[in-house]
Amino acid sequence: MTFPILTTQRLRLAEVEPEHATALFTIFANPEVVKYYGMDPMFELAQAEKIIGHFKSTYETKRGMRWAIIIKDGNQFVGTIGLNNLALGMKKAEVGFEIHPDFWRSGITSEALHAVLDYSFEELGLHRMGAVTFPANGASIGLLKKNGFVEEGKLRSYLFQNGDSHDAMIFSILHTDWNLNQ
Repeated sequence: MTFPILTTQRLRLAEVEPEHATALFTIFANPEVVKYYGMDPMFELAQAEKIIGHFKSTYETKRGMRWAIIIKDGNQFVGTIGLNNLALGMKKAEVGFEIHPDFWRSGITSEALHAVLDYSFEELGLHRMGAVTFPANGASIGLLKKNGFVEEGKLRSYLFQNGDSHDAMIFSILHTDWNLNQ
């Protein structure tokens, strides 16, 4: 089973590999990155190594897949994007992403999301893509809406982070919606 590599004008989306651990740790150790992620900041490299192993396991068991977002020019790892809660039989998944703050508002996440949605709807045959985010995460909400996602509602106490329970917003886009946006 070969991990799918996706390419865009500026990006190569490839499997997250052990050599990405240091860059991934730098991203997940940043409190600003994980502020709305549903997890506490990482504090040691071993955590990044473990999550890379988890990404590999979820792909092998067909429960998800996570791509490294790599800028082609310079081969720079800047974040990840992937499918969570993948249910091929039910034709649905949830998308999640994070990117190094140096690349926020650069269009890179949107470019990666577009490639992942194309792959998910056209190659995997998914019908529904969901996305869950904190209500205060205006940047992610804006990105999702810009890419055709529709707000469905609030999930009460859905996320647990920093010792507290938090509400979440759920968004979705259907294959039929995606086709209209193309």
